[in-house]
Amino acid sequence: MDLQENDADRYFFFEMARKSAEITYAENPLDPDNLTKWGGALLELSQFQNVSESKKMVDDAISKLVEALNLNPRKHDTLWCLGNAHTSQAFLTPEQDKAKICFDKAADYFQLALDEDPGNELYQKSLDVAAKAPELHVEIHKHGGLGQQMAGGSATSSNAKGSKKKKNNDTAYDVVGWVVFVGLVFAWVAASKAAVPPTPR
Repeated sequence: MDLQENDADRYFFFEMARKSAEITYAENPLDPDNLTKWGGALLELSQFQNVSESKKMVDDAISKLVEALNLNPRKHDTLWCLGNAHTSQAFLTPEQDKAKICFDKAADYFQLALDEDPGNELYQKSLDVAAKAPELHVEIHKHGGLGQQMAGGSATSSNAKGSKKKKNNDTAYDVVGWVVFVGLVFAWVAASKAAVPPTPR
């Protein structure tokens, strides 16, 4: 795992969130908020792993989020996180037909989140972006896959034309943009939840 300096704080934040959620789960396994936090942290941390480890972490995130939905099926932030998890899973899947299944699940979860919280701009934006994700997937895997793109788009040969290099760089920036978007949203959700005091019972 090779972290750049500007990612170290983000990694540390989500690693602490993961550890905290794991401890809380041992004390109270029936807390859907905690399971959502845990799944979201795993999803964020998956971005710092190699493709194989990332797949495992995304699968683990999905299992935590599904567990949260079993406790509260209408929890819109969990539905939204599950949409993001299936989107990540799709981008990590090179086979287009299998990725499409993941993209379809993601769109379904984004729609369910929006149904539970109509007017939520983030959920609407996620649903809109999900419609474009399969096209981006094709581009990424046409140029060597996510691992190649994140490594700098090295799938082009040394004698490739400048326009082809530019297209690969644009695709890599699209992927990085998607990852940053999801990361910022998770950070925002985590920070806003931390700022809200618990309601007295």
